[in-house]
Amino acid sequence: MGGSHGHGSQGHGAHAHGPSGAGDSGRVLGLVLGITAANFVAQVVGAALSGSLALLADAGHMLTDVMGLTLALVAAGLMTRAASTRRTWGFVRAEVLSAAVQALVLSAVAVYVLVEGVRRLLEPPPVATGAMLAFGVVGLVGNAVAIALLTRSRTANLNLRAAFLEVVNDALGSVAVIVAAVVIATTGWLRADAVVSLLVGLLILPRAVLLLREAAAVLLESTPRGLDLDEVRRHLLETPHVHDVHDLHASQIATGLPVLSAHVVVDDSCFNDGHLPSMLDAVQRCVADHFPVSIEHSTFQFEPLSHVDHEHATHA
Repeated sequence: MGGSHGHGSQGHGAHAHGPSGAGDSGRVLGLVLGITAANFVAQVVGAALSGSLALLADAGHMLTDVMGLTLALVAAGLMTRAASTRRTWGFVRAEVLSAAVQALVLSAVAVYVLVEGVRRLLEPPPVATGAMLAFGVVGLVGNAVAIALLTRSRTANLNLRAAFLEVVNDALGSVAVIVAAVVIATTGWLRADAVVSLLVGLLILPRAVLLLREAAAVLLESTPRGLDLDEVRRHLLETPHVHDVHDLHASQIATGLPVLSAHVVVDDSCFNDGHLPSMLDAVQRCVADHFPVSIEHSTFQFEPLSHVDHEHATHA
């Protein structure tokens, strides 16, 4: 197709395609992984000493979280790798893939907690509440430290959000163990463990589903949330000399990295009278500054009005 291309709102120089803060997120995830792994070992020891199935289940939750955090840490490392001619966006989408896997793990944990909670409700096992309470407190302290580390950076990308949810999941498990231990110790009601576990499972599952939905939206290249493409089209059509906008696509490569491309039909004279450079500046400013989602990586192909007959009727 004939026409001119505009690549982003910062000219034709090199672009940094990786989301900022990937190195910092790797350091935070490393610390959280170490705390969670130590917590996992403590819960296994506590389960062995007390014979508590609740602690053993909590250790199982932490094991899945250790696996998920390991994936998150690997993804954070991949995100810092430079782009190449083979992978032009580098590995920035690794955070989305990692978040999707972690959401699936969280969902599996939630289902396990719900099923195990029902089983214990029907057949409550005996537990040693003293050791159960002590190791529940140890687990909660460790989780509180991990949550504090992740709180400030959890909104940076889906990868950190997934890690934060996993640590919160661990904290809820520790709280459940403590509450169940106190109730059993004071009332002898063994089903307290099952009831609290069911509540935890019901808290985990919706969050996991939401995270999976957000990761799927990026992987399916859905239009970024908050961006109305019909409004974008209308605004572009208000630019002088523009007759039509088609092949308008917007998606998100990773968190904070939306992209947009479009074919813009203009007067034939624009290719001869020098209008194209100023028009390119105008449409790039439009998508970068006018809408709730700022798009700095944009590509526009200008086409003369006489070229319309060559376009396929299926173009959007």
